[in-house]
Amino acid sequence: MQKHLKIIIPFLFVGLFGSLIFQITSKIKHKKEVAENIKTIPNFDFQNVNGGRFTNENLIKNAPTLFVYFDSECEFCNEEAEMIKQNIDKFSTFQLIFVSIENPDKIKDFAINHKLINYDKINFLSDTKISFAPTFDVKSLPCLVLYDKDQHLIEKIKGQIKPEVLIKKLTTKD
Repeated sequence: MQKHLKIIIPFLFVGLFGSLIFQITSKIKHKKEVAENIKTIPNFDFQNVNGGRFTNENLIKNAPTLFVYFDSECEFCNEEAEMIKQNIDKFSTFQLIFVSIENPDKIKDFAINHKLINYDKINFLSDTKISFAPTFDVKSLPCLVLYDKDQHLIEKIKGQIKPEVLIKKLTTKD
């Protein structure tokens, strides 16, 4: 019996160690793929709050784009939206895309509450397929993903950021 254990335990150890190495390698490979995919705005397809589709084709050309991943019940997300509203004139040359996994009615209420609903360059989208977070490698709320006018990634920001800093980041690449 002990002879069998002396043989089985090393094989189990090698098997577990090999499995661990494989998992780590897979995660590193996945992270590199995602980082490569978001260097420019990846293809996406979301529903706007009026029931229509919004894809890459709807993006305004030659305008820096700010994606804001949010949840209407997130305190920090509400504060971020409020700071954007208070500085709305400074955001006039940028395209703002608010994305949430919530239903369109809840997202629309959020937009109305923050008085951000009637701006041509601000869109509120519902991610019904829950694809934004894995595609853009987003793991927190709010998360802001900034792209320059050529749709190249500037930075991904976890959490809140002051509008002045955000505007500076969006304009320094121009």
